[in-house]
Amino acid sequence: MTDKITLAISKGRILKETIPLLERMGMAPVEDLGKTRKLLIDTENPDVRVVVIRATDVPTYVQYGAADLGIAGKDILMELEGDGLYEVLDLGICKCRLMLAGKQAGTQSGGRLRVATKYVKSAQQYFAQQGKQVEIIKLYGSMELGPLTGLTDLIVDLVDTGNTLRANGLQPIDHIADISSRLVANKASLKVRFDTLQAVISQFRNAIAEI
Repeated sequence: MTDKITLAISKGRILKETIPLLERMGMAPVEDLGKTRKLLIDTENPDVRVVVIRATDVPTYVQYGAADLGIAGKDILMELEGDGLYEVLDLGICKCRLMLAGKQAGTQSGGRLRVATKYVKSAQQYFAQQGKQVEIIKLYGSMELGPLTGLTDLIVDLVDTGNTLRANGLQPIDHIADISSRLVANKASLKVRFDTLQAVISQFRNAIAEI
């Protein structure tokens, strides 16, 4: 069993925006992540390695101890069930908003509203706080098609610039949450390897302070 700290990072935008932080920390991967077929990759820090996986898998790897630390979007963490990890730091990268959106006001159908989203838990909590009963329809992509095809009245989805909404005749209706990438830690690892993990966490804190 390795004594190295394992850092789980999700593919895509989070990985792209995390690499500059790792470089600033002297923890950049020693191989080109876009070309290597390795799943566990060493970094410039001999005590740290990274694993690049799907965004939805990062909290699971951390929660069950397969990774000591992880970087995941707040949107993913809000959907998480279980208590095996701590959210230790807001990295302030990959910022966007979780929004309620739909067609022009007043165009929704009568009766119980239907809402398309992959963020089921967050949507349920939002509408419960509003005192509204809705039917949540879980989709995994192209949420905008819900209102366009009549499948749903509204969507709950991540919004960055809002260009996709506008291109499809939709508009933001309400702001649900601010989203950014967070550094999370396995609870057991944080207790057993407190000093070691705190050193890495401090490096992340210093790196984002320089942005």
